Amino acid sequence: MCDTEELFDTTNRLGFFGWLRSGRDAMRKKMTVIKEIIRKPGDYDLVVLGTPDWGGMPSPAIRTYITQNLNALKSVAFFCTHGGSNADRVFAELENICDRKAVALLNVKTKDVNKGFFADKIKQFVEKIK
Repeated sequence: MCDTEELFDTTNRLGFFGWLRSGRDAMRKKMTVIKEIIRKPGDYDLVVLGTPDWGGMPSPAIRTYITQNLNALKSVAFFCTHGGSNADRVFAELENICDRKAVALLNVKTKDVNKGFFADKIKQFVEKIK
């Protein structure tokens, strides 16, 4: 069991133009405004951070969260959801933003989820963060 918290980006990212804006903002490494978080990352020894791959970059919401909480993050692990092959690039950028290596990485491709081929990856990821 673990605590979870969803990040809420206040930027309208709906529809075709929202999709374009999202990719552009991610590739330009832009920040965004996120709703206030409830849980304090400094209360945890490990924070697992997830993001979609937007143009080979993490989402602006996760970039903002990390930047705002950088000094409170003791240890991190990352997961990335994507349809392509940019997870390594996303992970490298997340480590760059955090200024530290992740203890574990998990990339989950859309096609693997659709075919049900992700359970073993998740088990391996969990074992690394225990």
